[in-house]
Amino acid sequence: MRKLEEKRELLYVIRTMDVLMSSGVGLEAAIHTIGRGGYGIISEDFSAMMQRLQKGTSGGLDRQLKDMMKKAESAGYKRLLNTLYTNVTQNTDLVETLKKQGARMEEERTEEVEKYIEELGGVPETLLSIGMIGPIILAIVGLVPQLLGDGAEAIVGAIDQGMINQVVSGGLFFTVIGMALIGLKAHTKDPGL
Repeated sequence: MRKLEEKRELLYVIRTMDVLMSSGVGLEAAIHTIGRGGYGIISEDFSAMMQRLQKGTSGGLDRQLKDMMKKAESAGYKRLLNTLYTNVTQNTDLVETLKKQGARMEEERTEEVEKYIEELGGVPETLLSIGMIGPIILAIVGLVPQLLGDGAEAIVGAIDQGMINQVVSGGLFFTVIGMALIGLKAHTKDPGL
């Protein structure tokens, strides 16, 4: 769950930090702003880190970033924290790196969404087919004794209407279950972006 939340908010965090730092805001102020913003689990992490830094017992920003990298689950979030750590320890060009990471994240998101859409391409047709054709076939099965009349007994043998009703009811039940499972499968493939 944490990994999904990190992936969902990460691009917004990167873009916000890029804008803040491009306009002259320092790294700690940008982290503080993200910690106060509505960026889910990342805001919680940054807020907790800033609280530890303000207490003065944290060992510095570099140590806090290193500790947070161990806690992060998504590769993109680890990459962002590593970039921030590298900037603190080696004074790299953070703004340019954030722009590159943001572009890469945007590209990855686009690919994930396109893949999800491609995988869902046949789901509406499948659901429509099962939902329309299944009940029609079952209704015909239910009407077979009435359609064939006395000839049905000669072809199939003695047909009990109660048994036919159970078959039709069971078939309709399994049609609904099948449609629900197909919908669930489509929902679980949702990239969550």
